[in-house]
Amino acid sequence: MSVMAASRKELAPWGLQTSLDIYDCNPNTIRDEEKIREYVIRLCDLIQMKRFGECQVVHFGEDERVAGFSMLQLIETSLISGHFANLTNTAYLDIFSCKMYDPELVANFSQEFFEGKSIVVHVTERY
Repeated sequence: MSVMAASRKELAPWGLQTSLDIYDCNPNTIRDEEKIREYVIRLCDLIQMKRFGECQVVHFGEDERVAGFSMLQLIETSLISGHFANLTNTAYLDIFSCKMYDPELVANFSQEFFEGKSIVVHVTERY
């Protein structure tokens, strides 16, 4: 760790990033564009983030391993993004904001919404 990085740790974080890998999701939910949009709206309401513009949800991927919907929602304090892998029924979600929020609340809500059987959560404070 550099001296600059060490001194920044003494300050409050500038932002927070939570990455979720949710395994064995409900295949019907992760393949439904409207359900993905509903998730974004409900998540933003839950963590009190103001959406900026419309949520983009696009299905693509020629390679079966990565085919599925991808989602991007700008929020006034940064963005929420995700990819939903059809082959494995996995949701990969990222929530980044300079406004603090509760990562555990995000993880619990997301796993419940997508009916995932297991989840891996990574939380990173950004300085």
